[in-house]
Amino acid sequence: MPIAEDPEPRPARGDEPGGSDPSGTGAKDPFADLVLDDDFVRGAAVKEQSGRTRMLSARWKHTPPVDPGGRRSVNDGPAPKRRFGRKPKPPAVDAWGNAWGNPRPRGSRWRTPLLVALTVAVLLAALNIDGLRSWYTSHFGGSSAARTPVPTVAPETAKPTTAPPKADEQQPTVAHPWAGSPAEGWPNGAEAFVLPEAQATGVFTTAQVASQLQSVKDYLIAANLDPAVVAGGRPDAALALLERQDQDGAKAALEHPSKENDPTNWFSRFDPRDAIPVGDTVKVQGRMTYEGDGDKGVLIHTDFSFVYALRPGPEAAKRAGSPQPTTHAPQPTKPAAPQGGGTARPVGLVERTDDVAGDTWTTRTIVRRVDTFRFYDPGRYQVQPKKVVYAKSQTDPANSACDVYDGFFHPQFDQFAAVRQDTPGSRPTGPAIDPYDRSKDVEQTEGCGTISRN
Repeated sequence: MPIAEDPEPRPARGDEPGGSDPSGTGAKDPFADLVLDDDFVRGAAVKEQSGRTRMLSARWKHTPPVDPGGRRSVNDGPAPKRRFGRKPKPPAVDAWGNAWGNPRPRGSRWRTPLLVALTVAVLLAALNIDGLRSWYTSHFGGSSAARTPVPTVAPETAKPTTAPPKADEQQPTVAHPWAGSPAEGWPNGAEAFVLPEAQATGVFTTAQVASQLQSVKDYLIAANLDPAVVAGGRPDAALALLERQDQDGAKAALEHPSKENDPTNWFSRFDPRDAIPVGDTVKVQGRMTYEGDGDKGVLIHTDFSFVYALRPGPEAAKRAGSPQPTTHAPQPTKPAAPQGGGTARPVGLVERTDDVAGDTWTTRTIVRRVDTFRFYDPGRYQVQPKKVVYAKSQTDPANSACDVYDGFFHPQFDQFAAVRQDTPGSRPTGPAIDPYDRSKDVEQTEGCGTISRN
């Protein structure tokens, strides 16, 4: 490090202490009596600069420093705002080639691609508003205001006095098949079948009455809730629970369906070519009671509404544009099917197809069945113990094609409404009926009725 040069030696006087003479002339050293104490340092008129300060001062004589502008003091106030898109100033470089300040604003590397992506997304959404709405609904279920939670409804213990309250009108989809339906809060499947407390009735003991109630429940499950049957399969389990004569009548209806002998009076089935169940959940509401038949037997009364969520099958659009032929077959000689309205067709092998996107529009078919089953006194009648015998039956399907008797229910989908309007054939002409109103009795009317809600 450079140091200050010593001053030229002063002439010695020869009387320096110890006879020292740095000049070599024999004179006295002028600093021999100098004492560098604190008072001397504080009283110095000139302060010695550091080596770096002297070096920078010498260099800046030729190259003055430039204010970089990148470093700010807390006393400088807020930094001036840049206008959007303005290019940053090039960084300042000092005399040693070091850059001062930030040469590029933060985020500049990703800001432009992000703005481009957002612009493209907004344009695509503007071109397909309906698709965006469907996507949002299927993934997030819509806003809390759009989807009002439906309260859970317990199984019935008595006949209701009013219809279920109106639900928010929404288009059901595969992701939300029960949206807009009062059945959304109904029990799932077999949970709705609450058996009444069994008591000894007629010639039957308490245990026998309990077994009969369970047999009716098992039949209703096999005939209306079995996923294979609902998807169009053969109802072998349900057939096995029927008494011999009713079993023969049901088999004859399956093999030779007709308006007078309709398999859907017995079983809930959908043709997989035009309607496919959405999952295995079926919403059910109703009740079961029993009493003596006046002949030492037992009558079990059931009144249940089954709500099926369905999506279009591979031929749904084509069938909406071409009415299906009505099947007319000779009436079998075996006992006729239970009286009621419905639809039917011979049974074949059924394979369920893969599921579809969650925003695909779906629909619902509501089937109300009011049945009475009888268990005869085995001491007076030749009957098969524990087998189910129909005494009376009424079937009221809602949202199923009219005048089609091929063994299946045929729901109608909103996405094919325009095609149906342009197609001649049977259309709903009767008064509108609320299929969820269980406070009223089932009414058998002529013609093709309409429904007030689905």
